[in-house]
Amino acid sequence: MSIDAVPARSVDYNRVFAQAIDRLHEEGRYRVFIDILRNKGQFPNARCFAGHNGPKPITVWCSNDYLAMGQHPSVIAAMEEALHDVGAGSGGTRNIGGNTHYHIDLETELADLHDKEAALLFTSGYVSNEATLSTLARILPGCIIFSDELNHASMIAGIRHSGCEKRVFRHNDLAHLEELLAAEDPAVPKLIAFESVYSMDGDVAPIHAICDLADKYNALTYLDEVHAVGMYGRRGGGISERDDAASRLTIIEGTLGKAFGVMGGYIAADRTVIDVIRSYAPGFIFTTSLSPVLVAGALASVRHLKASPAEREGQQAAAAMLKALFTQAGLPVMDTTTHIVPLMVGDPVKAKRISDILLREYGVYVQPINYPTVPRGTERLRFTPGPAHDEAMMRELTAALVEIWGRLELKKAA
Repeated sequence: MSIDAVPARSVDYNRVFAQAIDRLHEEGRYRVFIDILRNKGQFPNARCFAGHNGPKPITVWCSNDYLAMGQHPSVIAAMEEALHDVGAGSGGTRNIGGNTHYHIDLETELADLHDKEAALLFTSGYVSNEATLSTLARILPGCIIFSDELNHASMIAGIRHSGCEKRVFRHNDLAHLEELLAAEDPAVPKLIAFESVYSMDGDVAPIHAICDLADKYNALTYLDEVHAVGMYGRRGGGISERDDAASRLTIIEGTLGKAFGVMGGYIAADRTVIDVIRSYAPGFIFTTSLSPVLVAGALASVRHLKASPAEREGQQAAAAMLKALFTQAGLPVMDTTTHIVPLMVGDPVKAKRISDILLREYGVYVQPINYPTVPRGTERLRFTPGPAHDEAMMRELTAALVEIWGRLELKKAA
């Protein structure tokens, strides 16, 4: 064939892309982003701009800003002060111009929160998981990572990008984990990666028991606390603080974008481990550092929640009340011991339908959770009541769900 010849058949790229989107629509799991603005100082009240003319008042029930710290006066004031003090952006990577005094202060506070020697900031919880896990395994020759089957996508990505061998153990199954650990060469480096609170089911890992296995088989431990930091423990250090287990863990990872209400991710560990990640992780080295405005807000939030249990207590009370109301109404609420309140639907199309009706007719915003976030057939609505969700809001929500369940002839709790 000459260099000027045209192939008999060329790829129709637009058709391939369109088919990929069509598959999501057919399966009922095409994701729709709801266009909202939160009302400063009035969360969970917000305005929705989707499907009507002008903003419509709504109540948000699915935010990961669990304690409404993104609305807290001290957080907003700290961000405003930083903005007027140093400007908007950090100006570079941490190595080149982007290492501000705010970053240093926040890392010191986070290390103290988890009773570790040092901490390291990342631009998100996803990046902190991916960068740390992939780097650790590359540094440890022949490392095998033992990963809970329900670990977050960011942890799975980090393990995959490390190129190391992995062993997936059944969720919170200690016997299976030990079976996998015992089958490996004792001289091989090992790392057990798991979460404290699993945000879709709302259950909790047996941290001490996993640490016992790590001690027995000479394995490192990596705990993702993103859905627990700020929420549990005397100072908001997470489940590991609540259960007095922080000192037994090699690395604790957390986020600043959920209970702390701002943005960013971090790890806390011994100084040498932090130095290794700081020095070798591309996801840290080559990324512009967090804006000092964001860091200042997160710093104020961490300091506030270290001293104040009121937000945690309010949130736990709200979650308990909503679970009780759902149960009394016969709604299929999943049994959880945490602040997550999942309502089982079991069908992606129906989950989206319920969500649409709630938003359009009742001014209630809760996002359907579909595959691949949860397994097929376990699609659900995931409610995250906070300290500002009052009893009247909860009763109105429950009544709306009961009406919709009846209208759509959905299965109620046994």
